[in-house]
Amino acid sequence: MIPLREIAFARSGDKGNSANVAVFARTPAAYTFLRAHLTAARVEEYFRPLGVGTVARYDVPNLEALNFLLPSILAGGGSRSLRIDAQGKTLGMALLEMPIAFPATP
Repeated sequence: MIPLREIAFARSGDKGNSANVAVFARTPAAYTFLRAHLTAARVEEYFRPLGVGTVARYDVPNLEALNFLLPSILAGGGSRSLRIDAQGKTLGMALLEMPIAFPATP
């Protein structure tokens, strides 16, 4: 198991009460792996403790990226939330700590 950050980088931000997390693969092989294994359900489970709604995933093949929409994760959004990260800027970094079973390269 390795942290996701070893094969990807991410960027995140708020969209009202929801957030976007874009995950960019570092290599074409990593993108192929991520398309098969980094599902909306897995991301939803990972962020469940923060009260996320049903996560949607959008593939962005020309950027070798996956974009996740995390509804209701910001507890009211930037101007209402009492969370330290009311704009969701750290959610991408949090997701990059997810352990994944990326196959070792020979």
